[in-house]
Amino acid sequence: MMRMFRSEWMKLRRTVIWALAVISPLLAGVTGFLSAGDYENGQEGVWQIALGIMGLLHAMLFLPLLTGVFAALLCRFEHTGGGWKQLLALPVSRSSVYAVKFIYIMLLLAITQLLFLAALLATGLLLGFAEPIPWRMLLVSALGGWLACLPLAALQLAVSVAWSSFAAPLAVNVIFTIPNILIINSAQYGPYYPWAQPLLAMVPRDEMGFGAFNLSPETLLGVILVSFVVFLLGGWGYFIRKAV
Repeated sequence: MMRMFRSEWMKLRRTVIWALAVISPLLAGVTGFLSAGDYENGQEGVWQIALGIMGLLHAMLFLPLLTGVFAALLCRFEHTGGGWKQLLALPVSRSSVYAVKFIYIMLLLAITQLLFLAALLATGLLLGFAEPIPWRMLLVSALGGWLACLPLAALQLAVSVAWSSFAAPLAVNVIFTIPNILIINSAQYGPYYPWAQPLLAMVPRDEMGFGAFNLSPETLLGVILVSFVVFLLGGWGYFIRKAV
C-alpha cells in the first residue's frame, strides 16, 4: 500500500492537480470580500452570513466539479499508453490500487476544504468582523462538506476508471452539477442527489431553510453514508473484474 502511495505521489507532484485545490477557496474568498455590503458592523451572526454567501458558490458548484476533476486526473495516466496493464502487472492488488486513488481524491478535497476555511477566516478578519469566530460552526461546516463528498468521489472514481476518455467523465460531472440550483429546492429528491449533498452539509440551515435544507443533519448523514457504501462497493466490484 505504501508503495502505491509513493507511486501516485510521483505521478501527481508536478501536475496542476494541487493548484486546482486553490481555485474554489480563492474565488469564494473574493466573493465573500466583495459582499462586504451584506455585513453590518457588529451584526449578530455575521460569520454565519459570510459562510452562507461563500459556501453557496463553493459547495454548490466548484466542490462537486473539483471532485470529478480530481478523479479524472488520477486515472488519466493509466488510461494512456497501456498504463493499467503496466500498473496491474506489478505485485499489487487491485483493491489497493483502487483504495489509494480514492484516498488521494479525499486528501485533495480535504486540502480544498482547509483552504476554504482559511479564505473564510481571512475574509472575516480583513472586513473586521466584531463577532468572535464561531470555530465549532465553521469546522462542522468544513468537515460536513468533506464527508458529503464521499459518495460523489466514489461515484466519480468509478466513472473515471470505466471510461478511458478524460473529457467524458468531466462532461457528465458538469451536466449533473448544473441542476443543483433546482434540485436543492426539492425536499424529496435533493438529499439523495450526490452533487447537492456538499451544499446541504456546508451551508447553515438558518441561511436557507427551504426545500432539502429542512432535512435533519442526522438523516442527511445517514443518506450520505449509505450512498457512499453503495457507490464505493459498486465501483470497487467493477474494477476488480475489469479486463485490461
